[in-house]
Amino acid sequence: MKKIIALFLLTASLAVQAQNIKLTTEDIVLRRDEFQPTGLGQLKWIKGTNDYAYINTVGSVSTLMVGTAGSKVAAKQVLTLDELNAKIREAKVAGLNELKKFPRITWINAAEFTFVSGKHKATYNIKTAQLTSQPNYTYPEGAAGFDVAPNTGMTAYTVGNNLYILQNGNPISVTNDKEKNIVNGQSVHRDEFGIYKGTFWSPSGKLLAYYRMDQTMVTDYPLMDLTQKPAAAEMIKYPMAGAASHHVTLGVYNTEDGTVVFINTGEPKEQYLTNVCWSPDNKSIYIAILNRDQNHLKMNRYNASTGAFEKTLFEEKKPTYVQPLHTMLFVPKHDDWFIWQSERDGMNHLYLYNTNGELVKAHSETEGMRTGSPVRGPEHNFVITDVLGCDPSGSFVYYVAAPLNQIGREVWKSELKTAKKTKLAGGVGTHSPSFNDSYTYFLDEYSDVTTPKVQALYTTKGEMLLELNRATNPLANYAPCSLKLFTIKAADDRTPLWCKMLLPTGFDSTKKYPTMTYVYNGPGVQLVTNTWMAGNDMFLYYMAQQGFVVFAVDGRGSENRGADFEQATFRKLGTVEMDDQERGAQYLKSLKYVDGNRMAVFGWSYGGFMTTSLMTRKAGLYKTGVAGGPVIDWSMYEIMYTERFMDTPEANKEGYNESNLLNHAGKLKGKLLLIHGTSDDVVVWQHSLNFLKACVDQKTLPDYFVYPGHFHNVIGKDRAHLYSKIAEYIIANT
Repeated sequence: MKKIIALFLLTASLAVQAQNIKLTTEDIVLRRDEFQPTGLGQLKWIKGTNDYAYINTVGSVSTLMVGTAGSKVAAKQVLTLDELNAKIREAKVAGLNELKKFPRITWINAAEFTFVSGKHKATYNIKTAQLTSQPNYTYPEGAAGFDVAPNTGMTAYTVGNNLYILQNGNPISVTNDKEKNIVNGQSVHRDEFGIYKGTFWSPSGKLLAYYRMDQTMVTDYPLMDLTQKPAAAEMIKYPMAGAASHHVTLGVYNTEDGTVVFINTGEPKEQYLTNVCWSPDNKSIYIAILNRDQNHLKMNRYNASTGAFEKTLFEEKKPTYVQPLHTMLFVPKHDDWFIWQSERDGMNHLYLYNTNGELVKAHSETEGMRTGSPVRGPEHNFVITDVLGCDPSGSFVYYVAAPLNQIGREVWKSELKTAKKTKLAGGVGTHSPSFNDSYTYFLDEYSDVTTPKVQALYTTKGEMLLELNRATNPLANYAPCSLKLFTIKAADDRTPLWCKMLLPTGFDSTKKYPTMTYVYNGPGVQLVTNTWMAGNDMFLYYMAQQGFVVFAVDGRGSENRGADFEQATFRKLGTVEMDDQERGAQYLKSLKYVDGNRMAVFGWSYGGFMTTSLMTRKAGLYKTGVAGGPVIDWSMYEIMYTERFMDTPEANKEGYNESNLLNHAGKLKGKLLLIHGTSDDVVVWQHSLNFLKACVDQKTLPDYFVYPGHFHNVIGKDRAHLYSKIAEYIIANT
């Protein structure tokens, strides 16, 4: 009996010790995958079926599993990684290499999937257990931007600034521009306006539309290559606010006759060609044309054969800005219907149009949708964050919505003709669904602040058929930090702002703790989410384990709260946001367990701009600040982003002058560390260097640290050094 008691006490002691383990900065960088909730890898639908597949990994054994949606029976084993490698060895194809882990697979039909190994593309048939290789699937060094055509299987890709197609194993040159500053087939407009690629296959797979960007007129900007002796300048094209912008056109390549037609998008040349979309019949191309002022959009249709302009379907104008982020979605069985996403009524909602430009049905309310105003009904009180598609009959559209009265994500469908809405999955937390081709089932991934990850199978009536995976807490053996979500009022005393707070390990409400506020508060970002860990970077958890109350608030200007909330900062970046962040600091100081004299703030990029702004324009609010990659002077940031929110420096002199932190360097109080990568091509190094010069001139004393050779983010093993530097600075000075 004594032995049993002793064993129990020893086990309990080890459990307590295990739960006292604290993270290190090396842990959260080099072992970060271990702290992610376990899930079923590559969970996806098999094309054209009601079957789903995933990779199940237990220890060192990985297995491809396949299940059927109509059955509540668990998925069955189809193929292990060892079996796949055995087939690769049997094939004896030079360059088709054995795999250390399951490759990224693409299902092409009910029986076959493809994957890439080395320079080869292989196909595996799960019914015949046969592996075949495509030996001509090879690309030259430097190939990028791979885009596979529907139906034909041809692949578009780029090498340098030119565009190619791999057709039947043979590379075909689409462009041959010798001038390096004319770029083909790549993303344009600095990846703004929802643009993430530069090629667009027609539905038939026989025509390829592609961007051609002429940036010869854009100013050169030097990035220093410090690996050379002496250091050398590498010139990039960087279009700063108010300066010359690049010119973009759209070409259409015909794979059958090798001809190219350019779309006649007209003047002025400094405009934005966004949201490129083919018509289902391959005859027309639709482009959302946005003026440089970004306050006037035209949805235009062009003839794909001749490039001729055909019709402006509709226009959108705003006194602030129009921000097209999503291409139109054509409706199955209705080739003359498409869905357009827009914030025209104040929230991102859906609009059903026909190809004559007539509005068929608005899936929105036009009244009562402004921040702080009552809404007509809860079914309209949300922002649509992701449109998932339409069912094959063209009756319903499926999407993810963010309710304004919470910060989760729900799954909805709307009847296209009536706009009648039905919730399929919702409540507290965040859902991320994917539908089968027939839209009869969906796979859902769910989490909230207390639930690491749940993957489940649903019908489109909202019935859960099978829970496929429920992850355990990956931090169960580490010193715990409690997390809570709540709201405070914005500086307007009206608008609720979502906040999150991590309390330190061993929290005692009778003690006083230092705080670290993590800040971004810029456009397009939402820090506070009802997901596992509330979307926290593991560094924030690390700082809570170091004894800090860690806090974040999404002030006005941040994402997914509607146009009025998001555009409250128009022409005055760094003003409204700072007032809201100040409210967050005041809230912290009101807490009995917070030491109001030991408060720090940290942010990167826009968060670096906010941190530097708070340490100067709100001097004394925080004792310590760390600003990474900070924008200092908006007139030195890129055109597409800056002019959307600030207009040009010439048109908004007062706004640029007020936000320019060079003008506030003399107000700095407390300890401020600025960090910058020397090769930063997003927020160029000159920003923080100029701020240092202004501080010298105005006799203030910031600290400074650079990461040689790093771009806008410090990545790789050096990120552990970055976290150590930030933590050490905040701990020592707060």
